[in-house]
Amino acid sequence: MAKVTIYSRNNCMQCKMTKRFLTEHHVDFVEHNINEDPQYVDYLKDRGFQSLPVIETGDTQFSGFRPDKLQKLAI
Repeated sequence: MAKVTIYSRNNCMQCKMTKRFLTEHHVDFVEHNINEDPQYVDYLKDRGFQSLPVIETGDTQFSGFRPDKLQKLAI
């Protein structure tokens, strides 16, 4: 399975829901919180993202709480 990276921020309900979904479905992920690691803000903006969470895995990138896409990571 490809490595899953989630970019999140503090007090972000969609971020919390996404992390909970991944945890409940036993999907390992690495988290980068932009409040603690602000260098990722430019990285995300350069890729056209304006909202969090952003999920990256292999050649797939998407933002927001997307159970349809997250489910595919849980397989």
